[in-house]
Amino acid sequence: MSKSKIFWWFNLLLALGILTFACQNKPAKTESKEVILKEEVASGVFPYGRLSTYGFFSGELNQLNPSDEVILYKPASSLFTDYALKSRFIFFPEGKKASLTSNELNFPQGTILIKNFYYPADFRKPDGARRIIETRLLINEDNGWVAYPYIWNDSQTEAILKVVGGEIEVSFTDYEGKDQVIHYIVPNKNQCKTCHNRSETLAPIGVKVQHLNNELEFKSGNINQLAHWTELGKLEGFEGEKAHPAMINYEDNNLPLDDRAMAYLDINCSHCHSAAGPASTSGLFLTYDQTDPLKLGVNKIPVAAGNGAGTFDFDIVPGKADESIITHRMNSTEVGIAMPELGRTTVHKEGVQLIKDWINSMK
Repeated sequence: MSKSKIFWWFNLLLALGILTFACQNKPAKTESKEVILKEEVASGVFPYGRLSTYGFFSGELNQLNPSDEVILYKPASSLFTDYALKSRFIFFPEGKKASLTSNELNFPQGTILIKNFYYPADFRKPDGARRIIETRLLINEDNGWVAYPYIWNDSQTEAILKVVGGEIEVSFTDYEGKDQVIHYIVPNKNQCKTCHNRSETLAPIGVKVQHLNNELEFKSGNINQLAHWTELGKLEGFEGEKAHPAMINYEDNNLPLDDRAMAYLDINCSHCHSAAGPASTSGLFLTYDQTDPLKLGVNKIPVAAGNGAGTFDFDIVPGKADESIITHRMNSTEVGIAMPELGRTTVHKEGVQLIKDWINSMK
């Protein structure tokens, strides 16, 4: 073999060798590293950068076991948030209590509402593996309530303050055994006021008398939540369960359809569609105690629904849910049509069916 051919083969083998070496040593894909923050001191100056700094939970943070300073609470009905499950707690500042006057709860400065959003890996096993997505805090500060969203890391060891919010892909198995994927939206700090708006100030939604005037299981046993707060010295003005309005759980199929529908509309819609809400000019008032058919939308022409009305003329057409604007908007995820405007990227099928059944039952 000539020297030129030997040289040619040598270079070819060398090139292949280099190529092989490069392939064998190609860097593997690595997952993005989680943000690691320095330890914080609980100075009392909010907000903290880490959820753990508040000391709301004892033991491993992701177990959400409340410390002695926080109290479990649960509204009778839950606002729909893309099928996420929720656990809720309230912190009262030491030596201070809430007051109940004219069926309105007034909370002292320093009160903190804690709401955790999570998805079980399998909804048929709600007590099994789960992924916590976010924890929202509402803190009653000097100038009123302020919202702070905390997003949990992938290892479920910490939640970090993210005032800009975020989008998170969540996978789970639903109640029917089907695999689901949801692009969950964590609202930014400013978007919280869109729903938590009462007379142009930020206000809580779920901690109203009518939502909490019911029994809940505590370590000491079943007791009315407001009575429990009273026993703990955290509430004054509660005069007993029968002296105040109470809501039902709209998911309870054994209860009257009208009551279930009104409970659903109150918790999901009335924070905007009420006299003090941002949708007050619509003339559509969906509070639990509303009895005026026109204010509920019956044969009512919308004030300014725009494209949201679709091809329909009335908010509610008695006996004809499929021709009603309310169910049309509930059954959409399109921007400009979907109601509520924020808080969901999917359709609440069960909720839509409930309101359809209610409308179809009207004469």
